Formats: sequence, C-alpha cells, structure tokens
Amino acid sequence: MTNIAELTPQVVWEHFQTLCDIPRPSKHEQPLRDYLQGWAELRGLTTQLDGAGNLLIRKPATPGYENRRGVVLQGHLDMVCQANAGVAHDFFKDPIRPILKEGWLIAENTTLGADNGIGVALALAVLNSEELEHGPLEVLLTVDEEAGMGGALGLDARLLQGQYLINIDTEEWGEFYLGCAGGVDVNIRRDCHYEAVPSNFQVAQLTVKGLSGGHSGVDIHLGRGNANKILIRLIHECGLLFDLRVAAFHGGSARNALPREASAVIAFPASVLPELEAKLQAFQSLLRSELAGVDEGVCLTMVPAQAQQVLAAADQQTIFAALHAAPHGVRRMSQQVAGVVETSNNLGVMVLAEGKLFVNFMVRSLRDSGATLLASEIEALFMLAACEVEQEGAYPGWAPQPHSELLTLFHAVYRQEFGQTAKEQVIHAGLECGIIGAKYPAMDMVSFGPNIRGAHAPGERVEVASVAKAWQLLQALLRAIPSKEINC
Repeated sequence: MTNIAELTPQVVWEHFQTLCDIPRPSKHEQPLRDYLQGWAELRGLTTQLDGAGNLLIRKPATPGYENRRGVVLQGHLDMVCQANAGVAHDFFKDPIRPILKEGWLIAENTTLGADNGIGVALALAVLNSEELEHGPLEVLLTVDEEAGMGGALGLDARLLQGQYLINIDTEEWGEFYLGCAGGVDVNIRRDCHYEAVPSNFQVAQLTVKGLSGGHSGVDIHLGRGNANKILIRLIHECGLLFDLRVAAFHGGSARNALPREASAVIAFPASVLPELEAKLQAFQSLLRSELAGVDEGVCLTMVPAQAQQVLAAADQQTIFAALHAAPHGVRRMSQQVAGVVETSNNLGVMVLAEGKLFVNFMVRSLRDSGATLLASEIEALFMLAACEVEQEGAYPGWAPQPHSELLTLFHAVYRQEFGQTAKEQVIHAGLECGIIGAKYPAMDMVSFGPNIRGAHAPGERVEVASVAKAWQLLQALLRAIPSKEINC
C-alpha cells in the first residue's frame, strides 16, 4: 500500500487519504460529512448544512482580496462502490487501499473514489492553505451524486453567494468542460408467476464475467460489453432452442456503471446438457470476436445450482422478449459537438428474485428532449410487457456558454501557467452544474480536473502528476479572480 499523504502536493493528498479512510457510499456520506464539518469548524470556518444534507464551508477573503468576485468550489462526497468478484471488501466499513504504479494511484480490485475524491481534496486544500491569496470562498460538497444527483436536486436555491462556480469533477487534464448531459432513470417493476421445476430438468447457475465495465456515460461509446444484455441475449436464444427456464437473475450493481457481471439460475432438460454446453462454448467464442479489442476477456461459466421454481413460461417469454428488444448504448451522436455522444442509455441493474422483477435504465442526453423521448420509448416497450414503469430523478443538462467570463479567465491562466492552449469539451455524463445552474441561472460555471481513468470500475486510477498541475491551476485561478466591477 502507498502512503498517500507523502505524495506531492502533500496538502492535497493528505485530504485524499482521509477520503480513502472514511467509507462514503452514496446515501451514506454522513460520517465523512460530519468529520469534514468538524475539521472546518476547528479552523474557524463557517459551515452550514442544507435540507438535502449538502455541506457548505465558507472561508473569508484574504486581506486585500475582499472585493474580488465570490467563488464556489464544488464537488461531491460519495463514490461508486464496485469490487471484482471474489474480493472481500465492505464499502461501508473498509478503507480504500490504493498503490502507486507507474505514476498512477490505483485501486486494483475496487473503485478508488478519485471520482470525486480528488476534486473534494483539491477544494479542502484551498480551505487548508494559509498562504493562498483569494477572494470570498465557498466550498459546496454535495451528497448522493452517484445514485441520482439527490444532493444537487435538493440544493437550497438561497444557499450560495458566489458569482463563479468551479466544478472539480471531470477526468481529462488540459480540457475545460462547459456543458454536460442531463438524464433520467427509468425503473421497471413486475410481479411474476412461478411454477415448479419439471422433474426431468437440471438446474445450473449461468454467469457472464470478465468484462471491463466503466462509466455508463463517459465510456458508453467504446462498445464495451454489457453483462446484462449479453446474458439476456443468451437466455432468449437458449429458451427457443432448449426450453431453458429462468429461476433468478442478478446483474449489475450500479445504475451509472456498465455491468461487468451478471448471473442467472436456469433449468433445462437434462438430456440437452451436451448441446447446451456446446452452445455456451460457441457463444463465448462469438462474443470474443464481436468484442475484439474492447472486451475479448468475456467469459461464460455454468455450475450446478438449486431451485424449486422457475418463471411461468408465458411470463418468461414476455419479460425476456422485452429485455432483449430494449435499447442499450449510443442512440445518437451530437451534430453540434463533434465526437460527443448526444443520447444514450445503460441497462445497468437487473434483479429477478422472489417473484419480483426490477430493472433500471439510466438515460442520458445533451438535449432534454432527447432524454425524454428515449425514456418514453423504453416506458412504452415495458408497458406492453405488463410492467409498472416509473421515471424518476430527472435532471437537466448544462447548456454550453462558450463566451463566459470564467471560461475566458480559465484559458488565460492556463496559458500563463503552462504555455499551452487548453481544449474545450462537453461531457456525456451528469455533472451537477446543470442542476445547480437551473437554481442559480446567473452563476458562471466551468468544470476541470486531473486525469482519471476507469471511473466506476475496479482498477480506477488517477495520474499523480496531473493532480499537481490541477492544484497549480486552481491556485493561480483563485489569485486571478477579478474584482466585482471588472469584466474579464
């Protein structure tokens, strides 16, 4: 294990060490939030909690900077919790223990939480610094970002005072983000009928594993495998060939992560076992060919299992036909921003157990109308399958403002500090800027961050050198914030 607090810049990494030590799954951020609130108050900083559980910390301007425009530094406290199969890690109790490898800090078998722990650590380092000169500062640390943007959606529209907001939650150093996708969750539920496993049937557990996973927005265009869709496809095909029956299904564990693993308890006539095994072998070879270059490590396994009941034949046919037909992946590329996905969705979580079916689709779009249309199409499909359908947690996208004063300042400071020109980007992921911007329409916003790879999947890593550059840029930006009466 690496002693994170010894990395450079130490003032940033010591805070990230704290974030690794204190568990922070979505909706369970209170221990970390309470710690940070106490930490801030011991330093004489003003803190405030809003009704959604977001923590705001205020730091007054340093002498001579009182007339500068107010700045809000913003990040989220929670992290996506994913671990490789067979890894015994309790995200509610166990700390994250990363290692340093070739200039990257990496959690090899779990998510690291650099998304958004590094952004939070950078903001805390600003609060901690006694040398940094800056105007009035607010640090907004939201909750429940990864599980539905609950903190931002519940943010008090009277809480913030700053004119500029710097979101520190993007993952490509040297790029400034000025727009993001909005989205909505589509939840599918259905009560299912069961019948006894026929007496001549054999029971087994069928598993899809070995996929890379990743962020369901940022990585959606890479063509990686979705374990849920793969297993649904296999069950659909084998149901027609072998009278295969389903007893249970579990796939994916996070709505905003590409599912890496899925398993189903199945039953089939014992006489077709050799043919079924041959089908699985052929299907695995086909998948490795289809996913060559992105997920050729995909693996199918089948082991003996037990079950007393299986889905009634009519229910299975209806449910799995709808799931097989359901969309997943990129729907449309943007015509305004080259190379950026406009609309997509992820079949992220599916559970069939104890007579209940639950499926979650996470829909994203740069256009709110695009998200509305795709979500309504999914809803219509599953209504035909006699399912209950609920759309929830809708949040707006962040419309780009390419001529913003804050963006102009970002570019000027970046050229001054690094002698290069930064790129501008729109991200196909849900930043909180869209929601915050709807509540504070006059606030000017830009997002940036260091290099992070593999967010939302085990093996997540952050480049140490880019964190130092992000810290350098953030300090220079805060020193350069203009006075209230001066335009950039």
